[in-house]
Amino acid sequence: MEHYLIRATVIPDIISLIMEEYHLDQNDALDAFYSSATGASLSDDDTGLYGQSSLYIFGLYEQEIAEKKSQT
Repeated sequence: MEHYLIRATVIPDIISLIMEEYHLDQNDALDAFYSSATGASLSDDDTGLYGQSSLYIFGLYEQEIAEKKSQT
């Protein structure tokens, strides 16, 4: 399966998880994910992140957000 097809199947799940966990609407969740390092890594085929589950990727996103909050 092509990488873009895999991403197309996991991204909606990740966005739903972000919406639920952080009480964001869909547009804000999309903006938050795509502006994150996790979102950038998912877009980069060289990282192989596209092959991971949506829950795994969401966990990485949560770690990134927690680290950012602890730095402020």
